[in-house]
Amino acid sequence: MQIDILGPVSVTVGGVTREVRAAKVRTMLVTLSLEAGRAVSCAELADELWAGQEIGNISNALQAHATRVRKVLEAPGRSGTSLVCSVAGGYRLDVSPNCIDAHRFLRLASDGSAALAGDPGRALRVLEAALALWRGPALLDAGAGLRCRSAATLFEERRTTVWEMLVIARLILGDESRAVAELGQLVAQNPLSERFCELLMLALYRAGRQSDALQLFRVMQRRLDEELGVRPGGALQRRHSEILAQDPALARHDVLWRATRNPGRDGLLAVR
Repeated sequence: MQIDILGPVSVTVGGVTREVRAAKVRTMLVTLSLEAGRAVSCAELADELWAGQEIGNISNALQAHATRVRKVLEAPGRSGTSLVCSVAGGYRLDVSPNCIDAHRFLRLASDGSAALAGDPGRALRVLEAALALWRGPALLDAGAGLRCRSAATLFEERRTTVWEMLVIARLILGDESRAVAELGQLVAQNPLSERFCELLMLALYRAGRQSDALQLFRVMQRRLDEELGVRPGGALQRRHSEILAQDPALARHDVLWRATRNPGRDGLLAVR
């Protein structure tokens, strides 16, 4: 059994992947998946499925959708087995969090973060495995309910953090060329991110491209001024000054931790 929500919602049972075509069924499945093994109240489910809408008999409507979710999860030849349990005042999805890609992603992200300072090679492998789980935007077709949208935002933020840790691992391991390529994509996707710009400047400098690093600063400086009316922050300005001065400290690993989270202290995002 595998439930994938880091992209279009899908379910794999017995090696066969099934699309979940009904919108409300997708929403209910994802809402229960976020809380795998824990009960979600009928009130919470109703808010997610019909926020702001008048529903005549919520209990019956939820029961009907729960039946459809059960069918989606049903294993061949095991029609009597139900993974969606009705509990007092709600429903519970009885699967291990490891069956859900989003939970595996969070676990791998935490493990990779914890390994980054002491074992960057292992951190790199774990973080690559975490990012490989993504097939598109998180909870792409899970609906517009507040619970799902909030979870999607948290997962996307965590994904950005994992990319940051991944390129830091590459820089620690001396793989500046891969770091430059990946950071170039990240800066293009996040053009106002001073942190990605700072890391790319460092990667370029370490790759022997000081002039490109300084040019990147000027581009970011102009972009921040034109779009936000602000100047680069202190961390980015310090990095610019260090590169201008060819500061020997730029070769040390500790410069990678400036203006970022302490390695090993990135706990799981709270999606519950």
